[in-house]
Amino acid sequence: MNKTLLILAAGMGSRYGGLKQIEPVGPFGEFIIDYSIYDAIKAGFNKVVFIIKEENYDLFRETVGKRIESKVKVEYVFQNLDNLPKGYTIPEERVKPLGTAQAVLCAKNVISEPFVMINSDDSYGYDAYKSISEFIDNGNQFGLVGYNVINTLTENGSVKRGVCFTKNNKLENLIESKVEKKNGIIVCEPINGGEPFTISDDTKVSMNMIAFTPRIFDYIEKNFPKFLDSNKDNILKCEYLIPDVLALGIKENFCDVTVVSTTSKWVGVTYKEDKDSVVNYINVLIQNGEYPSNLWN
Repeated sequence: MNKTLLILAAGMGSRYGGLKQIEPVGPFGEFIIDYSIYDAIKAGFNKVVFIIKEENYDLFRETVGKRIESKVKVEYVFQNLDNLPKGYTIPEERVKPLGTAQAVLCAKNVISEPFVMINSDDSYGYDAYKSISEFIDNGNQFGLVGYNVINTLTENGSVKRGVCFTKNNKLENLIESKVEKKNGIIVCEPINGGEPFTISDDTKVSMNMIAFTPRIFDYIEKNFPKFLDSNKDNILKCEYLIPDVLALGIKENFCDVTVVSTTSKWVGVTYKEDKDSVVNYINVLIQNGEYPSNLWN
């Protein structure tokens, strides 16, 4: 079955201070994004679509695109602030893209098969790709890879995670939260300002690795004007986010979302101090034979 990996790579790493997507972590200059693509190809994905800022095209093509274009089909899509419903505009003071739902919608014209969305600066682990690939191959439509929260934390501060609330492996609610382990207890502070709560080590969290069918494009498009209208007083800061679209889709019976468990451990560079641990982790996987030392040669 044809499957596409959709990589969200239009954002800047504000806490990291630069483009995290092009920070080398492998012994031959490989980036986290390289290992993601390698795992995806191994798991059966046969196309990669990068969502990037138009001004970063040459940089991405030179650093990532050219070395994988012989391994897998590659497409590039630009996320711009003028990717809006007809009749809508954004004030020129806003420079940040409008969020993950707008990003996904930008790929509408290049994806006609099941696809999985990921962040460019997160290493998800091969088991995650294998699990979600099998989920798609079994004829399922919408699925979210759920990690044990303990496998997604950094020692260097809080991280943003979607805390999953499920029934019979179906997603009922997703609370985007700042998550941090403090004095042995995992504390979640909801992004929307709700009351903090605690969770156990094996609570499932979302890392934005989500499977869709192309049906999602029309649903995002249909609800985009409603989002803009409801945020007209917060248009400089608001974000149209995939978790919110999924929550609405569940509420409106547009879709149900299966939480697909994985044994994978997340690694990523949320803070500058995380880089060394990512490099060490990749080296361990190379020593264990999970990756070749020189990934693409």
